[in-house]
Amino acid sequence: MPKPILDADTILKRATPITGQHAHEIQPFGHLVRMPIALSEHACKESVDNLNQLLADTMTLRDLYKKHHWQVAGPTFYQLHLLFDKHYNEQNDVVDAVAERVQLLGGVSIAMAHDVEETTLIPRAPRGREDIPAQISRLLHAHEIVLKEARTMARRAAEAGDEGTNDLIVSDVIRRNELQAWFIAEHVVNAPILEAT
Repeated sequence: MPKPILDADTILKRATPITGQHAHEIQPFGHLVRMPIALSEHACKESVDNLNQLLADTMTLRDLYKKHHWQVAGPTFYQLHLLFDKHYNEQNDVVDAVAERVQLLGGVSIAMAHDVEETTLIPRAPRGREDIPAQISRLLHAHEIVLKEARTMARRAAEAGDEGTNDLIVSDVIRRNELQAWFIAEHVVNAPILEAT
C-alpha cells in the first residue's frame, strides 16, 4: 500500500519543536513512590531525607571546588588549579551517584541551586576571592560537615537494613571526602621549604 503524500504544511508541523509546554508535577518533592526493592517505606523515607541533605552539601562542596579552581592565585596556582578541578569532577560523580540513589529509593532528588542553598549546612562563601589558606580552610570545613553527617547516615541506613545506601555513603562519599581532605590539608602544613629544621 503506498504511503499518503503529505503536504508541505503537515511536514513543517512535524519538524517544528513544540515549546512552552507546562504540566503539573508528576511527583512532589518529599513524597515517595513505592519501588519494588524489598525495603520498608520507613527505611526508604529516612534514606531519601538523609541523602537529599547529603546531596545538597555535596553539591555545595563541589561548587566550592569550582569557585576556588577559578579564583586561586599565588605561587601554587598551577598545582591547586588542577587539584581543585580534579576534586570538583570527583565530587560531581558523587553528586550523580547520591541523586540516582534518591530516585532509586522512590524519592525526588534535590536539584536546583536555590533549593540547595536553602538546604545545605555548609556556610556560604563570599562572592570575592580569598587567599589560598582561607580557601583550603573553607574546603576542609565543608569536608568535615559532609563526613560527620555521612557517618551518621551510613549507620542509620545499616540499622534500617538499607545496605545499598550504606555502601554508597561509605564507599563513595566517606572514602572520597577523606582522601580529598587529606590531599588539600597537606597544602597548609607549615613545613620548611629549603632547609630541614
